Amino acid sequence: MRAYIRRARVPAVLLSAVLLTGCSSDALTARPKPDASAPPAAEKDASAGKVSSAGPVLKVGEKGEFETGELGADGETYQVTSRMSVEVVGAEYVTPDEVDVGGGPENGQFVKLSLTLKNIGDAPARVMTYGVMEWQDTDTAAQDASTPAGSGDGRALDATYRPGQSATGYLVLDVGRKGGTVSYNGSEDPNAQGPLFSVALPES
Repeated sequence: MRAYIRRARVPAVLLSAVLLTGCSSDALTARPKPDASAPPAAEKDASAGKVSSAGPVLKVGEKGEFETGELGADGETYQVTSRMSVEVVGAEYVTPDEVDVGGGPENGQFVKLSLTLKNIGDAPARVMTYGVMEWQDTDTAAQDASTPAGSGDGRALDATYRPGQSATGYLVLDVGRKGGTVSYNGSEDPNAQGPLFSVALPES
């Protein structure tokens, strides 16, 4: 009589469970490796939890918005405090005789940029354009576009706007030539990634 040895059969379901238990969950789930070149979250949130990005680029007749704020007592921490809307009412190339600027343009061309600014936030917002307006085009790097303080006879746009307040006025800017872009770089945020707003000037 031949002796038979019965081999124990482990059900496939049970065997699978044993194998899975022995493996780590990382081995079963494909996880993307973190990008070593990406800055840590702490660096992204360097200024009061937010880093300002470049504002809108507007054409004549268009409206956009930008944030305003201030530096803290430490001179480094930036806090967004309010919000402004800006509408480009017009952009007209003018001669020295058409505006009271006390001389010809140093860069090449005067442009009269008409804007409407309004505080649409919940706190006062300070706007100071003098000395922070720049012009550039595809051939010329950014350069100062400011004219002497007090140039022109339009209503001054530089002011502290309380919530709901607005003003319409113009800036006489000294640009290299017709076309290109003028930008308002009035942010106090040391981590700002670009101007608060820009205006694409007409080619003629």
